[in-house]
Amino acid sequence: MEQWIIDTANHYGPLVYLLILGFTFFEGETIVLLTGALISGGDVKLSVTSLMLISVLGSFGGDQTWFYIGRRYGTPLLERWPSMATKMQWAFRLLHKHENMFILSFRFIYGVRNISPFIIGMSGISRRKFAILNLIAAVVWANTFAWGGYFIGRALEMYLGESKIYVLVGLVVIALIIALVNWLRQRNKERNAAKAPNCLDELRREVETCRQQSDDR
Repeated sequence: MEQWIIDTANHYGPLVYLLILGFTFFEGETIVLLTGALISGGDVKLSVTSLMLISVLGSFGGDQTWFYIGRRYGTPLLERWPSMATKMQWAFRLLHKHENMFILSFRFIYGVRNISPFIIGMSGISRRKFAILNLIAAVVWANTFAWGGYFIGRALEMYLGESKIYVLVGLVVIALIIALVNWLRQRNKERNAAKAPNCLDELRREVETCRQQSDDR
C-alpha cells in the first residue's frame, strides 16, 4: 500500500497539486498536513514549498470567493441555513469585537472556519482590508500545515520508520470519521432548529446595523 501511494503521487504530481488546490479552496487542513508528511520521507517527489504556495492560493481564493458571495447575496442566503444561525451570530459578534484578529485567525477556529468569510462579507468590511488580512492569514495557515506536516513526518520517520505510512492512513480514517460525525450532527441540528427564526431575525438586524455604520466603499 505504501508503494502504491508513493507511485501514484509521483506519477500524478501535477494532478495532486490540483486536488490540493480544490480542497484548500473549501478547507483542506488535513490533506495539506498529510501531504507534507508524505513529502518528508523523500520518496514522494513533490515540493513542500510548492505545496505551501498552492495551499495559499487555494485558501486565499476560496475565502475571497465566499467573502464576495456574502457581500452580494448574504442576507437572502441566510434563509437557506437556519441551523447555522446561532453559530453565525456568534461569529458575527466576535468579528464585531475583534475585527482584525478575527480575520487573521478564523481559519484556526473550529466550527466557524467555512462560514467566517461569508459573515465578514455581509458585515460591510472594506474589500481591500479583507484582501490584505486574508492574504496574510492564508500565508500563515499554509505554512503552518505544510511545514507542520513535513516536520511531523520527519519525526514519525525517525521513531516509526516504514510504519509511518500506517499512522498516516490511520489519521486519514480518523479525519473521515470526524467529518462524517460532524455532518450527521449538522443534519440533526437542521431538523431540530426550533429557535433558528429568532436567531436569524437578530442576526439580520445586527448585520444591517453594522453595514450602516461601516465606512466601506
